Amino acid sequence: MTPEPSWDFYRTFLAVLQHGSLSAAARDLGLTQPTVGRHIDALEDAVGAELFTRSQQGLIPTDAALALRPYAETLASTTAALLRTASGSRDKVSGTVRISASEVIGAEVLPPILAGLQASCPELIVELSASDAVEDLLQREADIAVRMVKPAQEALLSRHIGVIPLGFFAHHTYIERHGKPESLEDLRRHKLIGFDRQTAYIRMMLKRYPVFDGVPFVFRSDHSIAQHNALRAGIGISFLQIPLARRERDLVRLLPEIELPLDTWVVMHENLKTSPRCRVTFDALVTGLLNYIKGNTAGERA
Repeated sequence: MTPEPSWDFYRTFLAVLQHGSLSAAARDLGLTQPTVGRHIDALEDAVGAELFTRSQQGLIPTDAALALRPYAETLASTTAALLRTASGSRDKVSGTVRISASEVIGAEVLPPILAGLQASCPELIVELSASDAVEDLLQREADIAVRMVKPAQEALLSRHIGVIPLGFFAHHTYIERHGKPESLEDLRRHKLIGFDRQTAYIRMMLKRYPVFDGVPFVFRSDHSIAQHNALRAGIGISFLQIPLARRERDLVRLLPEIELPLDTWVVMHENLKTSPRCRVTFDALVTGLLNYIKGNTAGERA
């Protein structure tokens, strides 16, 4: 009877999938390349299938490896959640809490909120996953999430923060070179910054404002922070969260009659509501995001 594979083998397997080579996986895991090779060999023996084939591009996962991947990822997220749970004490705010948020919220909005939280809770460790992908809280890929879509699962505890408004902005240097658009149709003659691929929110925007459909973007990126930095550099016009834009005096609000709502929730698994570190973090995110939406009213250019 083949012994049950060690959990370490699945961790190694995921690293090889991610990096495409034994050597890169070994560097990431802090192991030697022969050890990584032995882990993969042992896992292949246990599952009775070849997991990788060699090519000029590196190690290519087989169909068996691709079938195993979601289960290995679930093991990894469960193990990480177990360690986060074990790291905290039930009678004080300590240990690790993992937060999932969009790129813009994670990079631009949460850091000052989390700085205040960790100043008051010095034993709290924060892991921040800043990605526009929605992480599964039921699978404990994260403890708490800031989401722009309404939670559907019943096992989640959520607080509706409200609406973050989005508007059109450009850097003042762009306006000096190209002038201001006076209407949506006028936008077609301007340089626009947009997404490389359509997301659900972008499709909703196109349905609401069909004038954008087919508009040629001069700068495309699926990375929200890259779009924001392109806006700051004066490349063109882009949507931006209005409370965030108000922090930057060099940005000019355009077509103020156009404002898109971005509904926002703070969400966590209901089983975590008795965890001091999760409860305190949840409350800090709610308070901080409410202040973000309601505050920062000064400094907008006309």
